[in-house]
Amino acid sequence: MELDQGLLNRLNSVNAEERHAAVLELASQRESGGWTPPPTRPWMNLHAHTFHSYNSNGWSPSRLAYEALAAGLEILGTVDFDVLDAAPEILEVGEALGLRTVAGLESRVFVSELAEVEINSPGEPGIAYFMLTGCTSLPEPGTPAEETLSRLKTIAQSRNQAMIDKINAVLDPVRIDYTSEVLPRTPSGNPTERHLVEAFDRKAREVFDGDPQSLVAFWSERFALPEEEVEALLEQTVPFQETLRSKLMKRGGVGYIEPEPSRFPPVEEMIQLGKAIGALPTVAWLDGTSPGEEDALSLLELFIEKGVEALNIIPDRNWNLKNPEEKRIKVAKLAEVVRAARDLHLPLSIGTEMNKAGQPFVDNFEASELEPFVEDFRRGGRTLWGHTLLARAIGFGWMSRAAEAEFGDNRGERLSFFHEVGRRLQAGTGSLDILRKVEPNRSAIFSAMGA
Repeated sequence: MELDQGLLNRLNSVNAEERHAAVLELASQRESGGWTPPPTRPWMNLHAHTFHSYNSNGWSPSRLAYEALAAGLEILGTVDFDVLDAAPEILEVGEALGLRTVAGLESRVFVSELAEVEINSPGEPGIAYFMLTGCTSLPEPGTPAEETLSRLKTIAQSRNQAMIDKINAVLDPVRIDYTSEVLPRTPSGNPTERHLVEAFDRKAREVFDGDPQSLVAFWSERFALPEEEVEALLEQTVPFQETLRSKLMKRGGVGYIEPEPSRFPPVEEMIQLGKAIGALPTVAWLDGTSPGEEDALSLLELFIEKGVEALNIIPDRNWNLKNPEEKRIKVAKLAEVVRAARDLHLPLSIGTEMNKAGQPFVDNFEASELEPFVEDFRRGGRTLWGHTLLARAIGFGWMSRAAEAEFGDNRGERLSFFHEVGRRLQAGTGSLDILRKVEPNRSAIFSAMGA
């Protein structure tokens, strides 16, 4: 039975109270049998962006949770650029709906040891996409961690404004105002580059409304492309906006902002933020073809020395490729990095991002190319869920003092323990109630699970 469209809309409301009420209504319908999701299958997406940064469908954390249930996912993880606004909601929604959920944050950092080396941000030496995975709390007010989190958002917004200023000067009379035309597009006032792309596309169509040929001529001149090519692009929103982004905002574009180290926090600062909020510092991996990622084992060892505890991979962009030779190379590099993570006992966080139209809702866990890695993906997801559950219930997270006392430097035992917890315990108030009654140690937790 499909949900009423009104309930779906309320799950996606920009009003948090309305979303909360919709979640309770959905939970009630599920409990009464008015709505029954399909059986759960062992597929998961731990890297889905929400509308607190950019989701290509405009989905809130609550709407994403519903979609995960409707797709039968075992685990859903949200990730947003530079903010943790989705974290409390996705964890509470997961508890209410009986869905295993994990929360995360993504940003970019500067890695001094690799200052001259391209890592995972194409064309930008020393800059790396980086994550915090398994977030279960927000920074304490007035702490260095809160200051870091606030600064992430400030840095991003300052870059956005600088980019808009440069592009406005070139696209006149197509000009956008950041405050009135971009900020309102996100509930958290946290626009991304893709919001800017949409805004410039929208404004150009408004300026040349009723004069499609002038719109074509305008973009033809700005893009230095034949009018017939631009006309075809304008009929396809996604390809056109990708062209706009490439021509105006990426390297070589008029709005491109050079990646000076001062514009990004040092990786060490991000790791400290993760430790302060009990989240696993997580290095993001692109595809293994850059100089910085060429030797996966060495790269991971460098980050582990700094305090990294997990690895993020977006599998779809490493195997679902049309060019056979590119696919061969990237699947081989995927195998290399998964083996390295396996040897180093790093849990994997995988997903499809959902911050670009056309990306799948979940990776194809039945794809033959992924068959050698699927159990690693599942093990990582269940480990991160186990960490999230224990951290919320009794403060026994992956990096907690209790876990340090229990496992020390034995990463293999730590991984096995949190995986077993995540594999066996379901979401919902029942698991939390059971765990809140036990002492924060391995034997007590296993005893409570009936092991």
